[in-house]
Amino acid sequence: MIIGVPKEIKNNENRVALTPAGVQEFVKRGHTVYVQSTAGLGSGFSDEEYVEAGASMLPTIEETYAIAEMIIKVKEPIEVEYPLIKKDQLLFTYFHFASHEPLTHAMINSGAVCLAYETVEKTDRSLPLLVPMSEVAGRMSVQEGAKYLEKPMGGRGILLGGVPGVKPAEVIVLGGGIVGTHAAKMAAGLGAHVTIMDISLPRLRQLEDIMPANVTTQYSNEYNIRKAIQTADLVIGGVLIPGAKAPKLITRDMLPSMKKGAVIVDVAIDQGGCFETSHATTHAEPIYVIDEVIHYCVANMPGAVPYTSTLALTNATLPYALQLASKGWKQACKDNKELELGLNVVNGKVVYEGVAEAFNLTYVPVSEVLN
Repeated sequence: MIIGVPKEIKNNENRVALTPAGVQEFVKRGHTVYVQSTAGLGSGFSDEEYVEAGASMLPTIEETYAIAEMIIKVKEPIEVEYPLIKKDQLLFTYFHFASHEPLTHAMINSGAVCLAYETVEKTDRSLPLLVPMSEVAGRMSVQEGAKYLEKPMGGRGILLGGVPGVKPAEVIVLGGGIVGTHAAKMAAGLGAHVTIMDISLPRLRQLEDIMPANVTTQYSNEYNIRKAIQTADLVIGGVLIPGAKAPKLITRDMLPSMKKGAVIVDVAIDQGGCFETSHATTHAEPIYVIDEVIHYCVANMPGAVPYTSTLALTNATLPYALQLASKGWKQACKDNKELELGLNVVNGKVVYEGVAEAFNLTYVPVSEVLN
């Protein structure tokens, strides 16, 4: 198969979908890999390293899309890429369709095969291609939250961990999944007092067992959230419903009850955000303020630490990408239920129920496109 790796062009997106080591694995198996020139520089990989690994370099994004049977990316295509996508071309990337209607319609109209990292799912309901970036984003959410709590950044002027004789910050983590767990670990490690909220009692029991003493758990409902955010310095939203829009856990009317200069970090922004006042921001302009509460809603947080993120992502995606290249997308999805669940849009048909529901589109069972 012919693999294309375009350079990411989303704002401050420095990750790349394939490392030179990944290229070598494709080439060893007889595939051809084309990488757009300078695609890896932001992650610390030179064009020469890709060439040494067996890739051919192309100067433009247009040429990369034009030649490839499978495009491997990090982030969803943006508007200028829509015309470059061909009928029957396989795109393997993060899409987050349920939060982006124009993208959904563009991919339907393209006739391409869209296989989304974020809905590839194991039998235990875990999301293997979302996990590494959720780990990064969860940890980063605390770094960024701590930064924007500083007075020069507009925050309350509070040190997350406090000092002897001064109480630490109060951190609320909404969601006890991968993002929430890693956020809580980071915040606790810095000395903050952390409360993790979730609707799963079994998960809260697990977290109670594994977290340090400065982390407590609480059942998540509207009443408890309303009470908790009144004393919070930093709130991190990490709630995910695979392939569907995130629930709005903090509503507009709750903000005035929060402390002035408090920070909320919405890690769920790729799926529409779990705060009613959230809208996607960029690394260039990461924050905005409503009711004197700082909102950090960067949609590609791991793009700020591209070396770590690229290696973590490629470690997870490469085994699946090799199956797609060796068998073709249809056979690979027939053989591997995890990949089958990654199919979202195929040749103009929406085959993932959460995406169809988000925009009231016709849902076609994935079995119909695999026959």
